[in-house]
Amino acid sequence: MRERSPWIAVLFWTLMSIATLFPVYWLFVISVKPAVELFSTPSLWLSDFYWKNYTDVLSDRTLRSYMVNSLIISSGNALLCTTLGFFACYALTRFDLGGKESIFFWTITNRMAPPAVFLLPLFLLLTQVYRVGDFSLADSRTGMILVYCTFNLPFAIWTLRPTLDGIPRELDEAAFVDGAGSWRVIFEVVFPLARPGLAVTLILTWVFAWNEYLLAATLTNFNARTLTTGLSEYVTTTGTNWGIMAAISVFTLIPALIVFSLVQRHIVAGLTFGAVKG
Repeated sequence: MRERSPWIAVLFWTLMSIATLFPVYWLFVISVKPAVELFSTPSLWLSDFYWKNYTDVLSDRTLRSYMVNSLIISSGNALLCTTLGFFACYALTRFDLGGKESIFFWTITNRMAPPAVFLLPLFLLLTQVYRVGDFSLADSRTGMILVYCTFNLPFAIWTLRPTLDGIPRELDEAAFVDGAGSWRVIFEVVFPLARPGLAVTLILTWVFAWNEYLLAATLTNFNARTLTTGLSEYVTTTGTNWGIMAAISVFTLIPALIVFSLVQRHIVAGLTFGAVKG
């Protein structure tokens, strides 16, 4: 059994990989087939490549603006949430604040609630409370970045907490003894050691903002509309353009794969940082 167990593990993970990657493969197959072939003789295998779906997506100025909006909103939200989460975790883990466990639990309650609960209050905030004259955060990239902070900032704080807990406070105290100030300790002692956790937090919050649909579909009209909301425009009363929708979906996968490939070496280290303390 000891000799067979590695082969069993290989077979198991091979089947799991196939089950995981098959929807992606099927998505690509749909994106390179004309509508006639999809509805007449659907097949799992590629007989020919029909690239018009991709050319239609790339030539559509509206879809290109949606992609730019998605990139700006996702990147801005990820940077903002990671930065604020880092400083929040530093304060909560380095200082003896009363009730900090309650503060940690309170932050995660926003993440536990379904996003639909916040639709009405967020809509009123963007259209009424944050409106100054003709300026409004409604249907703006800045407004959507702040909206996504409602859900991603608590996640960033909880993701970074094990990382900050795993960095000994004695390092801070030693730096203070050597004459370093608070900002120098943060950026020269704590920040370099927390980079794996920061990388994981950055990529996860970016992916969450990139994939979000409900809030973007409800709180945007055109100026800040994202690529995921563009999919719904191809579902009409006269039919559904599955080829274009599949091509758009493939485009939404590409940036996420690129970001993952750039920080993949930090992911395991960041997720396990602080799990074992000496």
